[in-house]
Amino acid sequence: MSMIDDSEYVDCDIQRWQNMMKETYANLSPFDPTSIDDLRRVTAIVRAPWTEGGPSMTRIEEKFVGDFKTRIRIYYPIDGKICPALLYIHGGGYTIFSLDTHDRLMREYAGRAKVVVIGVDYSLSPEVKYPRAINEIVSIVQWLRKQNSLELGIDLNRIAIGGDSAGANLTIATNLQLRILNQPVVNAQLLNYGVYDRVRPQSNSYIRYEGPKYRLNADEMKFFQNNYIRNEEDFDDPLVCPLHADLHGLPPSFLTIAECDILADENRAMAEALRKADVEVEEHVYHGVTHSFLEAVRIAKISNRALDDASAWLMKQLYQSNERYSSKIEKD
Repeated sequence: MSMIDDSEYVDCDIQRWQNMMKETYANLSPFDPTSIDDLRRVTAIVRAPWTEGGPSMTRIEEKFVGDFKTRIRIYYPIDGKICPALLYIHGGGYTIFSLDTHDRLMREYAGRAKVVVIGVDYSLSPEVKYPRAINEIVSIVQWLRKQNSLELGIDLNRIAIGGDSAGANLTIATNLQLRILNQPVVNAQLLNYGVYDRVRPQSNSYIRYEGPKYRLNADEMKFFQNNYIRNEEDFDDPLVCPLHADLHGLPPSFLTIAECDILADENRAMAEALRKADVEVEEHVYHGVTHSFLEAVRIAKISNRALDDASAWLMKQLYQSNERYSSKIEKD
């Protein structure tokens, strides 16, 4: 029997998802990959089919809030209840993607965890640079804490924040910035295959998973990070590279780690750094999956399992004992 390196196996559903996206790219008219506008337009087209289906919401609202009048999209899975909330920060290397590309993912969390999900349409780079996105998200947390629970339909004492890839980076940075401002961190943080350091080309996961078989590569990471930072000195700032931050006092954390991802090692390192800082950590490494694999939920069993795992953890963090929902909203 021949020996196969099992760590380089890609789940068959995830491989099919990647192949389907490659086919969509191939059928598009030629575009300039160095053009930010073209990149955003094309990635939105490719992602669009993967936002279809999924849980239905009782209502969806949009508002412009906070000091920067940032657009948020609020997903309500249940009418007539005050529910906890998850503030969700989409990924895309600080540069691409949107509330629309992550619409299904946010509805999945809302439906599975029975939480109101608030998607944040933060300003993208390179039009704005660090720390603008963090400041916008912090301002939204501050705005949220000043609202009326009954009017908004959210239990303001039970709020989590989460995100994927660059969104996971911004999630931790938001809590770190709240701590710097001597304001409470939120109740929990959900971290999906995040970027927590500058490009680490010598790490095992960069070496092993660099290549067309896997979704993300070092050149793309350099491109995205250079869009985000103002200068090289920003890499020394723990709000840019939170793997090097003092993580004490951060909330309980759930880490979704894609095994076949150049960022896998820094995700494992972040889990360990959080534990060393006495943060409660639940860490799941999903075998045979690549970066962004949660977006394949329409066809991938392992994406469904990962969303179930995170949603169960969110419910445990945000709901007390066996109570499924918060108190009812009183009707006039």
